[in-house]
Amino acid sequence: MPQGNTPKTHPAKPCVISGKSRTVAPIHQADDQDRALFRIWQIIGDPKRGIEPLLPIGRSTFLAGVKSGKYPAPVKLSERTTAWRKADILAVLESFTTPKER
Repeated sequence: MPQGNTPKTHPAKPCVISGKSRTVAPIHQADDQDRALFRIWQIIGDPKRGIEPLLPIGRSTFLAGVKSGKYPAPVKLSERTTAWRKADILAVLESFTTPKER
């Protein structure tokens, strides 16, 4: 393994369902960023779950923006499960915070 790409190891954490300790596999940071996904409720927030929005817009506005090409296209995980690449959403957030040059 090349230097600088040492895997991150995580301590054993109790499982939410069974309460038993489980070992979390090492994660390569580059792999983690490449494969990370956001579900829609993580992007637009969910007050019932106490999740703050990354983009302060409604669900319909976000989905209309996806359809028009303003926001990135989703990844279908299954017939009823859709997600967005973390890198794509972070790029959208970065475009809002970076001043545009004329």
